Amino acid sequence: MPRTLPRPIDRPDPLAQDMAALGLLVRNRRAQSELRIDDAAQMLGVSKDVLSRLENGRSVSLDKVFLILNGLGLSLLVLPRSEASTALRKLTPPGTQETP
Repeated sequence: MPRTLPRPIDRPDPLAQDMAALGLLVRNRRAQSELRIDDAAQMLGVSKDVLSRLENGRSVSLDKVFLILNGLGLSLLVLPRSEASTALRKLTPPGTQETP
């Protein structure tokens, strides 16, 4: 049976405070790119199992996380927690709901 693509979210919350949130961002980017998981894994140079584990919020080695993020055109930004709200406000277009 062919796998269906997940439905992408227009403006996902970019704040990944745990593996589950990071996995949702990765899955959403894959959905936006209209890639099936097996095609994405092959393109990224990782196994389907590794990509699936990340998308489901399970443990994946950090080198694989960076390989996947880079391959999907995503970046990881690390900053002090106290600055996260300010950074999110700058990313949120006027008139849209902000993340607390």
